[in-house]
Amino acid sequence: MIRVAIFEDNKHLRETFELLLNNTDGFACSGAWPDCRNIITNLEVYPSDIVLMDIEMPGMNGIEATKLVKQHFPKINILIQTVFFEDEYIFNAICAGASGYILKSTTPDGYIEAFKDVQAGGSPMTPGIARRVLELFKSNLQPANPEQDYDLTSQEKKVLKLLVEGKSYKLIAQELFVSVDTIKTHIRNIYAKLQVHSGTEAVSLALRDKLV
Repeated sequence: MIRVAIFEDNKHLRETFELLLNNTDGFACSGAWPDCRNIITNLEVYPSDIVLMDIEMPGMNGIEATKLVKQHFPKINILIQTVFFEDEYIFNAICAGASGYILKSTTPDGYIEAFKDVQAGGSPMTPGIARRVLELFKSNLQPANPEQDYDLTSQEKKVLKLLVEGKSYKLIAQELFVSVDTIKTHIRNIYAKLQVHSGTEAVSLALRDKLV
């Protein structure tokens, strides 16, 4: 029996996944919650093999929650599901320890196959995302250049660090007590100094050159 825990803030989707799992042979929904505020306790009380994790939820987002779960339960496989097809989300989800990444447009049968795949040690991904991941890794496999001086300000380094941690612009703004527009300005300056064009490139370079 494959036990799946669901973390999804959309009530209709949450109940749909719960019904799908409990009515599919070999599967059971071990629990379903609208947010991740008590995720460690939830998984301690309701042991699970797989976590189906939404990215955007109130409070802790899915990428932060994925890191937390992998720290406490390294054997649990995490399948990220989202409506986002953006490099930043894909890259940060993989770096956080997700075992797979699929879009919410996936069919019910597609979800069941993804659960089986991830439980068997695979890394299920929506086809378009799988191709994008390969492109990301190919573009980011470059030699390190630790001596490069990018002249980042202390505030820009803080923003970059939070970006590496997978936080959204809104969450970064809240943490640094500034507006989202201010964060966007910092991001533009960071891109210019690092000579990159996306959050994924910025995160990759920051990790590669140990900027944070």
